[in-house]
Amino acid sequence: MNTIDFKPGDLVRIKVKSQSYEGLVMPRTQYEGPEHITIKLKNGYNIGLSLNRILESSVIKRGDEAKGSEATVIPSEGGQVHGDILLLSTGGTIASRVDYRTGAVKPAFSSKELAALIPELGSIASFSIRSLMSVLSENIRPSDWTMIAKAVQEAFLAGFRGVVIAHGTDTMHYTAAALSFALENPPGPVVLVGSQRSSDRPSSDAATNLIGAFKFASSSRSRGVFIAMHSGLSDDSIAIHLGVRVRKNHTSRRNAFHSVNRRPVAYIKGLTLNENTVIGGKGEFIVRPNFDDRAALVKFFPGMKGSYFKFLVDEGIKAIIIEGGGLGHVSEDLIQPITEGIKKGVFFGMTSQCIWGSVNLNVYETGRDLLSAGVVPLGDMLSEVALAKSMWVLGNGLNATGQMPLDLRGEVTGRRWLSVEQD
Repeated sequence: MNTIDFKPGDLVRIKVKSQSYEGLVMPRTQYEGPEHITIKLKNGYNIGLSLNRILESSVIKRGDEAKGSEATVIPSEGGQVHGDILLLSTGGTIASRVDYRTGAVKPAFSSKELAALIPELGSIASFSIRSLMSVLSENIRPSDWTMIAKAVQEAFLAGFRGVVIAHGTDTMHYTAAALSFALENPPGPVVLVGSQRSSDRPSSDAATNLIGAFKFASSSRSRGVFIAMHSGLSDDSIAIHLGVRVRKNHTSRRNAFHSVNRRPVAYIKGLTLNENTVIGGKGEFIVRPNFDDRAALVKFFPGMKGSYFKFLVDEGIKAIIIEGGGLGHVSEDLIQPITEGIKKGVFFGMTSQCIWGSVNLNVYETGRDLLSAGVVPLGDMLSEVALAKSMWVLGNGLNATGQMPLDLRGEVTGRRWLSVEQD
């Protein structure tokens, strides 16, 4: 067996029989033996090679040279911080690996390991890392949004220019919406980033997504909350979406996230930032991090019974977001129980099950009946955004009827006809 002085992060060239490969040496996982080496190719894919098959090898650039600047790891209990960017790790697929005994993906990478996997980050900006939590995104709760918001506040007060948050993809758009309301006029970009495939998979999109997020967080003039994910199936472009205008539209594709009723804020191609719109003004940085989970999101369906709403009201729910059909409709059988809920002080807001377009309760009779009952139309606000906003409104003691229909962070655009074909 060959013994080769390769270290994680080294840029190497390896010849195996008639094939030559060039890429970055990856850290060994707990299931890899010393007889193999894994390198990340330029196209973003990993390849594993047996050392016995290597005919020639050379180090093009040592990892220390490739990094450019050293990362400082911050323990979860806090500590001294410095750098341009703070990487907050919350878990999710981007910070997970495959358990090859079961085939399941589970949180496993430490923040230090995650940074070691992607030495290019240090050449973009100096950065520090803080492990805030290690959970899959389906286990994120509104109380975690509060914790994340406070960590972002601390980062900006410590002098960081931007914050990148590693997060699971399934509920990342909920967290992006929640943070958008909790953080008013942040001094710099707050960028959530995830991956559809774990960092130890050959087709992982973790590295390119993180690189794109770092580039935007360190170079953009925008202020606000955003999501950075693949804009296509290859590694050549990362889309930057506004946190209140994006949703996950595919279960597994790399480009699972799309901006709705607006185009992405920017694209990262290679390391080049093409910023379409500068978001945010020069207002004071205000943090209202509280959320009240006494809110519910209900999807209307044919045959739905009014007892569903009665149950939620009786359980103490204070805000109900309805995903109505089309322009925002439910069956006439539901108008009475909705009316009774409103009389008891529960806020009812209407969104649409359709991805594009806006609700309009003035067109048909049922819509006008809902308006008369006190249901508040929420324009083209995405239902997930409306849920997060209602929890934030309740948590901060604001008037839901007055605040929910307002455009506070770009969540209501007034545009009705923009479709995915126009993105």
